[in-house]
Amino acid sequence: MSDRIIAACDGASKGNPGPAAWAWVIADPHGRPERWAAGPLGKATNNVAELTALKDLLETVPPGTPLEVRMDSQYAMKAVTQWLPGWKRNGWKTSGGKPVANRELVERIDELLTGREVEFRYVPAHREDGDHLNAIADQAASDAAATQQPAGTALGAEAMPVPAPARSTPARTAKKSTGPKSAPRGGTRTIKAKFSGRCPCGTPYAAGEDITKLEKGWGHPACRV
Repeated sequence: MSDRIIAACDGASKGNPGPAAWAWVIADPHGRPERWAAGPLGKATNNVAELTALKDLLETVPPGTPLEVRMDSQYAMKAVTQWLPGWKRNGWKTSGGKPVANRELVERIDELLTGREVEFRYVPAHREDGDHLNAIADQAASDAAATQQPAGTALGAEAMPVPAPARSTPARTAKKSTGPKSAPRGGTRTIKAKFSGRCPCGTPYAAGEDITKLEKGWGHPACRV
């Protein structure tokens, strides 16, 4: 039997509903990210994006391969692991008698899960101590939702998406200055990179290195000008 594959999937919707996209990232048995994919959905809800990410991941991974799926969407996870049996018994109606939302996606995921060894693992999103794979999938989905363009390893991407710092990351206290208070475009906050990545200038930076928000992503403070 093949080694277990570790993966994470996520969806994003800018407005919910709004411009949406799905994404997944697949790692080796040791948890190191190897390949990823993201795709646009046009206008859709976050729930549709989350379910589509899971569906596409299951369609990508060979059925005979044990799989661990990391997700930050409790809705998508519970839909296919807890609520699904009851929905099927009730003729695809909820406990309140309403039609199940996103039924076609849930039915397709049900088909893809049949006879497979899949372990679902919930991971909280946007945490400094959060899951690295989930952070990559989250960023990839967010980028694809904004651009409405597909992306990923199969489309020629050489590097993994670089997750933005967690929202709880404290900003450094700015030093007092007697000079002008206007800041260069892109902001002036400098933080330590949690993960290695690539600056928009094309050169990489290492985990622990100072980075700042630039016009096209996170990168070297010197590239702000």
